[in-house]
Amino acid sequence: MEMSRTASSANVAKRTKVRYAILLLIFVITTFNYADRATLSVTGSAMRGEFGFDAIKMGYIFSAFSWAYVLSQLPAGWLLDRFGARRVYAASIFFWSLFTLLQSSIGLLGSAAAAVTGLFVLRFAMGAAESPAFPANAKVVASWFPTTERGTASAIFNSAQYFAAVVFTPLMAWLTHAFGWHMVYVVMGAAGLLLALTWLKVMKNPADHPGVSASELEYIEQGGGVVNGHHKARPDDVARTGGWFLVRQLLGNRMLVGVYLAQYCINVLTYFFLTWFPIYLVQARGMTILQAGLVASLPAICGFSGGVLGGILSDSLIRRGHSLTVARKVPIVGGMLLSVSIIGCNYVSTDWIVVALMSLAFFGKGIGALGWAVVADTSPKEALGLSGGIFNMFGNVAGIVTPIVIGYLVARSGSFNGALVFVGANALLTVFSYLVIVKDIKRVELRPR
Repeated sequence: MEMSRTASSANVAKRTKVRYAILLLIFVITTFNYADRATLSVTGSAMRGEFGFDAIKMGYIFSAFSWAYVLSQLPAGWLLDRFGARRVYAASIFFWSLFTLLQSSIGLLGSAAAAVTGLFVLRFAMGAAESPAFPANAKVVASWFPTTERGTASAIFNSAQYFAAVVFTPLMAWLTHAFGWHMVYVVMGAAGLLLALTWLKVMKNPADHPGVSASELEYIEQGGGVVNGHHKARPDDVARTGGWFLVRQLLGNRMLVGVYLAQYCINVLTYFFLTWFPIYLVQARGMTILQAGLVASLPAICGFSGGVLGGILSDSLIRRGHSLTVARKVPIVGGMLLSVSIIGCNYVSTDWIVVALMSLAFFGKGIGALGWAVVADTSPKEALGLSGGIFNMFGNVAGIVTPIVIGYLVARSGSFNGALVFVGANALLTVFSYLVIVKDIKRVELRPR
């Protein structure tokens, strides 16, 4: 009995690090999330050859995902605050993986027109299914990590978009080259269905997780972690603040609006990379699909490195005594200024210089992509999911605008020059937003109705 009490006391005293296992899990899920979004950019050239898509039609198909993704953000945020990330995220992973799997069968629809329609519908459905993913990530990070680690944690899960390109773009290009584009959707869809089951088995709140010691729980909570975050927004909380009244409060806050606008601009770069970048390498630079898949991984590696570095830099500034405002703004502004280098691709003809400029641009974008850390820092505790949903809704309007605008620019001019200027201009607008619109970065307090 005495030995049992001693062992129990030792377990309480020892600070476990379960939060890092949770971070690894959401990193893996986010990697698959972005890989599934990017399937069409890799298979697009082969599918255009089979079904006869033109550039404008391809732009609309690319945008189908984001139409649904944007429209579903507010309902997704409400569901997360009401039911918690564990159940909602599991359903999200399951359904987006199912719709990915079904895209392998659009050739069975017969005509090219039916295939285009079927692909648009499935991409739309996949966008709706993925809508809770990033607000859920922010909610989990806000629950599991103290403020001094939140920038790094958010940067790591956000950098999964680049890791997905590093690992899966070459893999999907090889699958397309060796087995045909259909196999990409089969492999990615099946893997995602298994991932949904893994999330259900592993995920719990910090206060409920059997592996978390009392000292780790205290460390998280004392550092600003919302350890019972999934239980904070009960129906009476929502009723007290009011549904649309709460939305109006969030949209009426100057700081949050500036953060939301900046996320839209940052995501212009993201969606260029996810949609048109491999096609740019094939059409404008004369590479094969396999070469484009391999080359696209180089800027992705730089983006991943920049993303992790940005989070570490931001958190180190906090630990050195700088304000949260300085710690978040310095990497964001500096990184997005580097991203403007993407415009330089218009003025060089050597492929390795193009790849170097793209790599520099995405390294900068990675450093500056701290928006989810800012959301976790600033969102009201009662509405972490809803605030994250609004942030993601603004950000992913870029997923609608970017592929369509670039599609028209390419179709009208026959080149990608205007497209790259469009992307670089949005990087500058991000800098303006954080320097001029966003002032002090701090958590928003809700007013009862």
